Parts: sequence; structure tokens; C-alpha cells
Amino acid sequence: MKTSLRHFVAAVAGLSLCASVASAADAKPLRVLLITGGCCHDYAKQKDILKKGLEARANVVVDQVHSDDKGTKPPLPIYGNPDYAKGYDVVLHDECSASIGDPAVIAGVLKPHQDGIPGVNLHCAMHSYRFGDFGKPVPAGAPNGVWYAYLGLHSTGHGPQEPIAINFLADASPITKGLENWTTGKEELYNNIQVLTGKPLAKGKQTVKGKDGATKDVETVVVWTNEYGSKNTRVFSTTLGHNNATVEDARYLDLVTRGLLWACGKLDDNGQPAAGYGAKK
Repeated sequence: MKTSLRHFVAAVAGLSLCASVASAADAKPLRVLLITGGCCHDYAKQKDILKKGLEARANVVVDQVHSDDKGTKPPLPIYGNPDYAKGYDVVLHDECSASIGDPAVIAGVLKPHQDGIPGVNLHCAMHSYRFGDFGKPVPAGAPNGVWYAYLGLHSTGHGPQEPIAINFLADASPITKGLENWTTGKEELYNNIQVLTGKPLAKGKQTVKGKDGATKDVETVVVWTNEYGSKNTRVFSTTLGHNNATVEDARYLDLVTRGLLWACGKLDDNGQPAAGYGAKK
């Protein structure tokens, strides 16, 4: 009788394992909408670096919306179309649209995130969709603060291109669990006008030289998460990613991949992809 019971338990465990393996194998890839274009960056190369890097690290398919326009008002086809993210699991904003300030256009960009589609934001996305006196702290609920409310942090500018020492905050999130501190090559350290509802995950420190030749250390939040709007939409952001050398760095791509999986609810408490959402084999 005991032998039969052991066989039964083993059989149930085996069926459970098979079901789990089958479930992981059947996991549908996350659909990622990557938006690039605008001023000041090599988006023509970075869009492909990101697509290749993310697809190599996770079970995702990256579709691109790109403009070759290098101005601060890139004519991205998402503008005027609040349904631009329909069918996608997450939107990755990597555009530099610093002079797109029409409140109606900005509302359309935010609509999918208000509806619950997660967002990932890289570098110059933090300096996009702004108008009015955005150089000062924007009061909560101000019309020109809606993009900052989505991000969870308000930034307006950056210092020189110098190495940034990245310090991950201990146990801040599964996203950064086990990641080692590192120092970039030449990069832009974005300022923090206000840390709003964002949860800091890493700080960056940069040594800069003044006109008088004196040096000083400047430190700001460079990686964070936020929960946005009435649906508590998950949002991951990092201000890192100006130069190609940073974007193609395996450590950067690992960080962005983890942030994306977290935003989609596909990252476990130990910082590992959920079953079926790790690197394809």
C-alpha cells in the first residue's frame, strides 16, 4: 500500500513538472514596441543594438517605430494616435522629443500607460514632452507635469560627458538583485529636479571640473521604478544610455532587460525571468 502511494505521489509530481515545462515552452513572447528618433543620439544604430540585445536575453519580440529626423520634434507616427500601443505588452520610450509640447499630443502618448500598458524609458525620454517653465519644480497636478508624473522623477538637463560610477542600492528591487556596481565610459549624468513617486534603484556619481579648474562630485538617481495612474501601471526608467558604448554594454542591456521583465510582471523576487521568459535556447 505504501509503495503504491509513493508511486502515486511520484506520478503526480511528474505530471506537475511536465505541465510546468510545457507551460514554459508555450509562453508567448512579450511584444515590445520600441520608439526611437530625434535629437542628439545615434538612434539609427541604438535601435538595433537594443532590439538584438533584448531579444537575446528574454523571450520578447521587439517591433520598432523609428524616425531618422534628428530634430527635437521628430515626426513619429504615434503622435495623434492614442491607440498606438494596441496589442503590445510594453512600450519602450527611447525617443528625444524635447520640443514636443502640445498637451493633446502628450496625452495621446500617455494614454496606453494610463490604460495599464507598462512603460520603459531610456535616457532622453526623460527630457521629452515638456513645456512651460519646466526648469523649476512642477507642482503636483500641473498641466506641464503629466510626463513627470508618469516617469516618477523630474529631470531637465545634464552635465558633461564623463564616466559615471553606478551604485545599486542594496536589495532595492528584484531588478537590481545581484547586479554589481560598475563605471561607464563617457556618459551624461542627468540632474534630479524632483524625485516624485519614483523608487530609486541606483545612483550615479560623476566628477566634473568647473571653469576655475576645481573638481566636484555630483550624484543623482539614475535608475528607478514607478507605479503610474489609477491602474498602478509599472514603469521602469534609467537616464543612462547616451553613447553607443553604453547601450551595447552587456551590463546595461542586462539592466534594461530586467526592468522590462519587471514592468511586465515577468521577473521573480530573485531577479530571474519567469518561466518561459528567459533567453531563448
